[in-house]
Amino acid sequence: MKKRRVLLYCVAVLVCIGISPSRAAFEVQGVIVDEATHRPIPHATVTLDGKPQYADANGSFASAATVRIVAARAPGYRSASVSLKPDQPLVVSLTPFRARGVYLSIYGVATPSLRNAAVALKETNGINALVIDAKGDRGLTSYPSEARESIGAAANAPSPAPVVRDMAGLLENLHREGLYLIARIVVFKDDPLATAHPEWAVRDAQENVWRDREKLQWVDPFRHEVWKHNLDVAEEAARLGFDEIQFDYVRFPDAPGLIFSEPNTRANRTAAITGFLQAARARLAPYNVFVAADIFGYVCWNLDDTAIGQQLETLGAPLDYISPMLYPSGFTWGLPGCTRPTADPGQIVRRSLAEAQRRTGLPGVRFRPWLQAFRDYAFDHRDFDADEIRAQIDAADAEHTDGWMLWNPRNRYDPAQLPH
Repeated sequence: MKKRRVLLYCVAVLVCIGISPSRAAFEVQGVIVDEATHRPIPHATVTLDGKPQYADANGSFASAATVRIVAARAPGYRSASVSLKPDQPLVVSLTPFRARGVYLSIYGVATPSLRNAAVALKETNGINALVIDAKGDRGLTSYPSEARESIGAAANAPSPAPVVRDMAGLLENLHREGLYLIARIVVFKDDPLATAHPEWAVRDAQENVWRDREKLQWVDPFRHEVWKHNLDVAEEAARLGFDEIQFDYVRFPDAPGLIFSEPNTRANRTAAITGFLQAARARLAPYNVFVAADIFGYVCWNLDDTAIGQQLETLGAPLDYISPMLYPSGFTWGLPGCTRPTADPGQIVRRSLAEAQRRTGLPGVRFRPWLQAFRDYAFDHRDFDADEIRAQIDAADAEHTDGWMLWNPRNRYDPAQLPH
């Protein structure tokens, strides 16, 4: 009886928005709904046998092509997929979801003690997401990567790091735990790739290969060969089973006087970063994974591209989630009326998210910030413990974000210092 009532309700939803529940074999019509409220989800991304389109304002979609698998996603929900069944109304239900995540580096995910401690936070603190380095800051991957091997980057990596030999199997096990899994991919900071292909490396004014403060090389964000390689890595991660691909260091280096393959103008920088993210969205479309990118915290405030190609207003179209790094320690100049960010970390988070929403016109659910869970290095060197972390989380919640992510480079998260 319950199944019959659900079926009748779904038919009613389809009829109300003008879709007939009976359809010809070649035609696909359906609606995307909220699993909790059964209300249509407007403008959800719908993937029909790997080809993307958008639902309309009523959550409905249609296709004249023969389709076997319908997948869908929307910010604030888990993604889902269904197989078509003849003579049944096509209703795709998405489960509401807000990520409460912690970060695991390549070493963290490959070290059982660190990984298991992070997973255990699910029971003690309600953590439901892990951000896992797929390609980290030093160009290492957490799994054996064919893309890195084929382009020569693997051979130029630093001393061997631990890897997860069966990443697909690990992700499957983590999914069984109910965890949402995010692949972090460091894009243009890539020392091994620059060594393998010096013609792609960023250079200084004397045309020597440039290195950052960590003595690491970067690759030119204008080079489409670099784009393609990083999209190869992103597609690997999607095939392994990650729910979301999150691009980090998707920007130009923040140093003056550097030489690239195109003139280093604001318009060119912004077009390169936006272009890469648009290409990523298109490349990853068949996998129905969420696409996200990390941005500097001050990008929420600066009206230009912060000289790194991150122009806030251009990021909403290619991304499902925008993830500003709102670490109070990173707000060197504070904010108007807040000269000591570490003394009021909630204010930094709350005001930055409010400003980002105001400038873009996007709802809070399109943002998922990085929050500070490490000791301050810029102001008073305080530990960021329970009070500081709770203040940041409360601020993110107040702005109705799609949750939050905690960054600790050592991958150590004390359950006593995290919200319960």
